[in-house]
Amino acid sequence: MSLVNFAAREITCKLVYYGPGRSGKTSNLQYIHGRVPEARRGRMVSLATESDRTLFFDFLPLELGTISGFTTRFQLYTVPGQVYYNATRRLVLQGADGVVFVADSQARRFDDNLESFQNLQENLLEQGIDVRSLPTVLQYNKQDLPAELVLTPADLEDALNFRSVPSFSADALHGSGVFETLKALSALVLKRLAAGNSGESV
Repeated sequence: MSLVNFAAREITCKLVYYGPGRSGKTSNLQYIHGRVPEARRGRMVSLATESDRTLFFDFLPLELGTISGFTTRFQLYTVPGQVYYNATRRLVLQGADGVVFVADSQARRFDDNLESFQNLQENLLEQGIDVRSLPTVLQYNKQDLPAELVLTPADLEDALNFRSVPSFSADALHGSGVFETLKALSALVLKRLAAGNSGESV
């Protein structure tokens, strides 16, 4: 849930990048962090393990202008992709205003995508969050790989996008689709915020 600080006239929203291990969640944040002007971004914190590059989360405050005189700040998080870090995933999801699901387009990762997507829904429901109302965007990453190795966006749409949410093909390492994904989710979150469906004073 977004936090509204009336004293500082600032709204802070939390966006979480979710998906299977090594699907490109960290690559998204690294690309964004590397191209946002230093004055408009905070320090990115990344913890790595032997089996997954992100153990806890990447943290990136990102200011995106003002709404009704309030500065809007977005905090971007990733969750660990490995199944045995599920408690950490639930923790990072708490208070999320929107989610990007980063799918790995490689055909051999199809089942991993389905498992992770189902896990996302289970964790949201466990926290009492209505999956249908939470702003969500799908990103089909690694579309730059040879065609014989990847599923087409249409194939991934059929498998994952039953809610017809915005979706983007991407190559997170080189930036294709990265900012488009972020802008789409930001717009959904701000639209929901403007409608008065979220927000609390601090």
